[in-house]
Amino acid sequence: MGFDDREIVALIGAHSLGRCHKDRSNFEGPWTLTPTTFSNEFFRGLLEDTWQERNWQGPTQFEDVQTKSLLRLPSDIILIEDPQFKIYVIEYANNGSQFATDFANAFEKLLELGVEFSGTY
Repeated sequence: MGFDDREIVALIGAHSLGRCHKDRSNFEGPWTLTPTTFSNEFFRGLLEDTWQERNWQGPTQFEDVQTKSLLRLPSDIILIEDPQFKIYVIEYANNGSQFATDFANAFEKLLELGVEFSGTY
């Protein structure tokens, strides 16, 4: 799809919004304590919290050790296990403005993927 590591990590940062519902995705729980606020909290939690595999009758997902109320998918955990992705997780955890800018640029690219522009609208 033509996304680089920075854009991939930025797009996954959309997990700062919303939650998973078992009846829709088979996963359950919010990614952050403020699921209606777009922020870099997803990245801060990914780095600052300790994550363990959830013991439940569902697909593999992770929960925070402290409250057992937050969710991470395997695709989220890989962001801190892969050294190239982790660079951007750290950057976004420390700089919410940079995350917002990079997310906007990557999301625009995603929305325009496959769209041919003729130069006029």
